[in-house]
Amino acid sequence: MSRPIQKERTRAQESTNAIEKLYISMRHLFTRGFYKPMGVSGETLRKSLLLLRPEIYGSIAENKTELNGLTYVIERLPEGIEECQFITLTADEGYRNANFTPIIPPKRRRNCYRIDKDQMIIEITRGRSEIYDILTHLTFLFIESHKIKDRVLINDGKDTTREWKNLEETVIYNKKLTDNERDVLVVHLGSILGRTYDEVYHSYNTFSTQKNPDRFFHLIYWLGKLAINEEIEDKKRSINFSSVLIDDIGRHFYGEIWANDIKKVLYDNDLINRPIHIISANMHSVMNTIYAKNALPNEAGKNGGFKLFELLSNPNSESLQGAVKKHASENGLVYIKDRSGTNINVQVIDTDKIDLDKTEFKKVNSSDKKPVIIVMDYAFGEQAYETMDELLKPYKTDDETIHLNVESVSIMGKAGILEGGKGDIMIPTSHIFEGTADNYPFKNELSKQDLEGFGVRVFDGAMVTVLGTSLQNKDLLKFFHDSTWNVIGLEMEGAHYQKAIQSASRIRGNINENVKVRYAYYASDNPLETGATLASGGLGMSGVTPTYAITQKILEQIF
Repeated sequence: MSRPIQKERTRAQESTNAIEKLYISMRHLFTRGFYKPMGVSGETLRKSLLLLRPEIYGSIAENKTELNGLTYVIERLPEGIEECQFITLTADEGYRNANFTPIIPPKRRRNCYRIDKDQMIIEITRGRSEIYDILTHLTFLFIESHKIKDRVLINDGKDTTREWKNLEETVIYNKKLTDNERDVLVVHLGSILGRTYDEVYHSYNTFSTQKNPDRFFHLIYWLGKLAINEEIEDKKRSINFSSVLIDDIGRHFYGEIWANDIKKVLYDNDLINRPIHIISANMHSVMNTIYAKNALPNEAGKNGGFKLFELLSNPNSESLQGAVKKHASENGLVYIKDRSGTNINVQVIDTDKIDLDKTEFKKVNSSDKKPVIIVMDYAFGEQAYETMDELLKPYKTDDETIHLNVESVSIMGKAGILEGGKGDIMIPTSHIFEGTADNYPFKNELSKQDLEGFGVRVFDGAMVTVLGTSLQNKDLLKFFHDSTWNVIGLEMEGAHYQKAIQSASRIRGNINENVKVRYAYYASDNPLETGATLASGGLGMSGVTPTYAITQKILEQIF
């Protein structure tokens, strides 16, 4: 009798399976309403993440503590969350009206509230992607906390190591340390974390602030302490989802408020019937490209090319930035600060109030059209569909229904690159939606040739819209890149934007079916290169050239 053929799964297939399990598990736990991350209910999440071993979480599957991944995660979670046994994810349920001070993570725009010493509340207003993002980060955090616990508990859990007792004494009594005492504690932390003195000291400096120079010591102590409490006292950490959040997800509640606020500004300023060009970008590059040279003629004269934009990108140039914003507000720009909870601010630019003869742009395509430009800040994952879908719907007043005359939608932003390095540019020809059979080919008005000549490399090809950037590993990405998919990069919003645009133009008839689309991304990291992931740090000034090159080309095509 012939033996059955043994089919070995590749690491890419295992990784795909792990991602699918993660998302199915997270959706199940969300619907259930609560779970204990380090208990039986959180086991599938933990196992899937450890099997996946995402690049951004580095050595998560090893015994030593992953410090770069820890930095990445902590920057995206509210300060003090490591001290909290209970974490609750809620909708916008009015906490801002209480006496709680909002805590906003440095790298994620979301309101969080410390209710008491044991509970943290995180407001979710950006859809399912935000929930997945938080749950993944928390799972990583709790896995790392148990590594610390395993290293410091001795004698069958009846005692702790000398190094741990030293750290505990320092944190609990808030001791002021001399330089020598700090060095001793860093050495002890090296033993607790399984890391070298230099690695620990680097992380110490990364987390150190003027207000709390020893924050790293506090972070490691409380991560370990809550894991010890779980082991010794059975005080399990738990994550809860409010019933309002469970009911609100998927209803476009925040996106509808956000879009109506924009359309009301268009209506009130008699702009709603003009040709409209939507740009998803940051809140500075379009404004600076149009207005900076006229707002700062002396600086523009001294700083040719993109040097003026490098100057404006410096955190110490607040007075120059203020001058540009003031000039822009006097020449057609209306700023709409978000009040909906989407955390997406908007600029509406009436180009009829700009003297284009004093800019480098010429009215060729836009002659006599008086186009209006809507610049919306970056969306997050699935939120891109919600916001774009709502924005492209007609505006209804008491007397009429007004369809927007949208001529183009342009999407620019950061993405991971699979060929090349940080600061390079990617021009997608299609978006492949990871984990689904949904693919979105389109005619991109931007081409590789448009962006060549700026001193950065340009790549074109398919891009994959991932379910979460922090869930990718080399095996999965190499498959996308090396197979016939020929993927050049990964990001989180492209397929969601294109889904909304195609739906609005070709199915629902909300906008012209000939609407032009432009997509361009600049590389924030290369997850296939060790030390080049998002956890290794930001772009710095190397992001200025690609950002403004893409912005300039988008505006040239609009005008």
